Amino acid sequence: MVGYCPICEKPVYFGEKKRSLGRDYHPLCLKCQKCNRQLTAGQHAEYDEKPFCTHCYMKLFGPRAHR
Repeated sequence: MVGYCPICEKPVYFGEKKRSLGRDYHPLCLKCQKCNRQLTAGQHAEYDEKPFCTHCYMKLFGPRAHR
């Protein structure tokens, strides 16, 4: 079964996928939606089903003390 990348919405085949937080991504699509930094599978946060690095996530969506 072929899954679809939540970023580019194109098919992700077994040999190329990066699975993170229950979703399959193309390796180049798994990047922070704010700063474009490449992310490691499972080592990021999500907001509105989009990946963010921890720093950008806390800055954008975290408690006010971290902004």
